[in-house]
Amino acid sequence: MAASSVASPSPLALNDSRQNPKASAAVVPRVSRAALWTGRILSGFAVVFLLGDGVFKFLQTPEAVKGTVELGYPVSVLVGLGITELICLAVYLLPRTSVLGAILWTGYLGGAIATHVRVGNPLFSHVLFPVYLAAFLWLGLWLREPRLRALVPLRNKP
Repeated sequence: MAASSVASPSPLALNDSRQNPKASAAVVPRVSRAALWTGRILSGFAVVFLLGDGVFKFLQTPEAVKGTVELGYPVSVLVGLGITELICLAVYLLPRTSVLGAILWTGYLGGAIATHVRVGNPLFSHVLFPVYLAAFLWLGLWLREPRLRALVPLRNKP
């Protein structure tokens, strides 16, 4: 069999008949088994924590009430925060919308950082904890999603 002389489209190319009328699907590089499972595990750690946090807030458990009041928020915001977290989590867990979910979580966790800074909580255990969660969410997604890797590559060369 002779090798095809047609260049393959970029990893981000979509099925666009204007660019390539013969394209039937996007050409996306495969993810190694190790990267896939590492990404699932990293994402899983963050997802388990965020699921628990969202459910505790939605159910207004005593721990969630205490933590919210200590951060200077009224108890009345708990259910709304819990619903917001659970919606962001659902968007993150759906493969088609996972990048949007990570973006939503980044905004939400940025607010958590601001809250901890405002009340003067310790840097590494409280202020940066949302950064750790966001890093797990994004790195896990980056390892699992080849299109995100193509969009945000880690390169050795300039």
